[in-house]
Amino acid sequence: MSNQKFNSDNNPNRVLSPSSDPQLKKFNKRLKANGQRDFAVQETLNCLLKKLQVNRVVLYYFYRQWEGQVTFEALSHPKWSIYGSIGGDECFNDEYAALYLAGRTRAISDIEVEPIQDCHKDFLRSIEVRANLAVPVLLNHQQLWGLLIAHHCESSRSWSPSDVELLQDAAQALVDDLAYLT
Repeated sequence: MSNQKFNSDNNPNRVLSPSSDPQLKKFNKRLKANGQRDFAVQETLNCLLKKLQVNRVVLYYFYRQWEGQVTFEALSHPKWSIYGSIGGDECFNDEYAALYLAGRTRAISDIEVEPIQDCHKDFLRSIEVRANLAVPVLLNHQQLWGLLIAHHCESSRSWSPSDVELLQDAAQALVDDLAYLT
């Protein structure tokens, strides 16, 4: 018995192309959409990095009950990379998730001065954050998909209302892109 693979009409000489094979066509379409989505997300983060003039902008995706991973980042310098970091802040729980689900934005100008829980402060220190701005990424206004976060690592930083609005608008644009491209 031959190990030769035949296409659906049992003709071993006919090569399947994406246009002739529905499964391959579907796979290629999905691959293209994923590439477009990834490009759109990365470009959004790069733009935020420049406009906010920060050290790092990350997209943190929740893959399990308030555990997640940094899936995208834009950096002012490679030394600030936390790409792929998993887990999360031990302080982040259902209470904090509910606040973000309600649209909470968290702006911390200086983690050393701001009255925040020690576990949160320790977490931010561990990733070399001095100032933090976080907004929720909400799917259908009812699912906390992740957080879009700007980090200033070198010094404290006051966040302006326009900084907050820019990050909120970007989070909504990401949701729109995710919905359109999936």
